[in-house]
Amino acid sequence: MASKAAPATIELDVDGANSLAQIITFVRRARSVARPEISVSTGLSRGLATKYIDIAIELNLLRNGEVGQSSGGRAPRMVNFNSSAGSILVAELGATGFSVALSDLYGNLLSTSYTPADISKGPEEVLSLVEDSFDKLIASFKIKNLWGIGIGVPGPVEFATGLPISPPIMPGWDKFPLRERFSSQYKVPVWVDNDVNLMALGEHALRKDPITNELIFVKIGSGIGAGILTHGQLHRGAQGCAGDIGHIAISSSEDVQCRCGNMGCLEAISGGLALIRDAEVAATNNESAFLVAKKKAKSRIKVGDVIDGSNSGDRWCVERIVKAGNDLGGVLATLVNFHNPSLIVIGGSVSAAGDKLLASIRETVLKRSLPLATRDLQVRISESSDEAGLVGAVEMVINELFSSENLRKWIAVGRPSQSSIH
Repeated sequence: MASKAAPATIELDVDGANSLAQIITFVRRARSVARPEISVSTGLSRGLATKYIDIAIELNLLRNGEVGQSSGGRAPRMVNFNSSAGSILVAELGATGFSVALSDLYGNLLSTSYTPADISKGPEEVLSLVEDSFDKLIASFKIKNLWGIGIGVPGPVEFATGLPISPPIMPGWDKFPLRERFSSQYKVPVWVDNDVNLMALGEHALRKDPITNELIFVKIGSGIGAGILTHGQLHRGAQGCAGDIGHIAISSSEDVQCRCGNMGCLEAISGGLALIRDAEVAATNNESAFLVAKKKAKSRIKVGDVIDGSNSGDRWCVERIVKAGNDLGGVLATLVNFHNPSLIVIGGSVSAAGDKLLASIRETVLKRSLPLATRDLQVRISESSDEAGLVGAVEMVINELFSSENLRKWIAVGRPSQSSIH
C-alpha cells in the first residue's frame, strides 16, 4: 500500500481529462465555490461534476471547504483550490537584467528579485545567473514540490520548441535550447515565450476585468512588441511570433536600418534605442539645451533623459515623444481595424513618458481607425508593467499544466515532470 506522501496516479480518457481540466480551472479562478455551482458553470451533470471533483481532491488539487450558506435547502459544501499543491519558478529576461520569482498555483508572487545582466553576453553567462537565483529561492523556501518553470525573453520564440529564433538584441541565443537546459537541471516541464506575450497574460490575470479579454499589450522598450489576447486567450500565431509589430515598416522612414536588417521598421524609428540615437544627435547639434546639459554631465544619454526633458518642457524632447506616439498610433490603428480590441495597454520603459505619449497614440488611433472599432476602445498606460511579465509567466505555466492534454499526461504518473510532458 502506498504511503500518504505518494502522489495519486489516475488514468483518464480524453473526455475525462477535459472535464477534470474544466473543473480545476473554474475552481482555481473562483478560489472557493459551492459544489452545485461547479456543475452549473461547467455544464457537467451533477454526477460527473462530483466524480471529477473527487478525483481532483484525490490529486490534492482541490479540497473540501466549509459548509456554505443555504438558499432554502441543504447547505452546500464548498470546494477550495489548493494553491500550495505545487510551486512555480519564473524568470523574465531583459536587455540589461532579469527578474525571477516564486509563485503558488494561484499566481501569487511569493518572492521576487532582480539581477543586472547584459543579455548580449550570451546564454551561458546569463542563464548561470538565473539558475543561481532559482537555487537561492529553492533553498530559502525549502521547495520540494516544484511543478514547472516559465521563462520570458525579449525576442521571438518558437513556442512549440521553446527556442529563441534570430532574436535581434540577443546575440548568441539563436536556437539555444532554453527548455532543455532548465528541464534537465530541475526535472520539471519548462515553457518559454516572448516577454510581451507574458505581459499580456499578466495584465489579464492582474486586472481580472472582462475588458482584457480582447487586449493588445504593447511594450515600448529597447524595441517594440505586442501581445494579443482574443477571448482571454493568447494569440501566438502559427510559429509563435504573432504581435511582432516592431518590424512593421513605417513608409515615411525607409532610410533607417533596423537591427533585423530591414529598413524603416517601427522600432528602428520610435523604440527606446531609436530615441537614444536621435537624442545623441540632438545634443551634438545643440537642438536641445536639456540634452546638451545631460550629455555634459554623464556623457551617455538614456531614454529616461528624453522623458525627463519632455516632462520639463524641452521642445525637442516633447516633439520626439509625440512623434514616437504618432508612429506607434499609426501601426496600432491598423491593428484596431483588423483585431477590434477593447483595450490597448502601453508598457515598457518608454511608457514612463506618460500623458504626452498616451495622448499622441490615442489621437492617431482615433483619427485612423473606423468609428465602430474605436467606439468603446480604451488606451491606457500599464499600472503593473513591473510585475506583469512575471505574473504572465506563471499564468503560462499554469495554463499549460492544467490544459487537458498535459493534465492527462502528468496525473498518470502522479506529478508534473520533465518526462511526463515534454
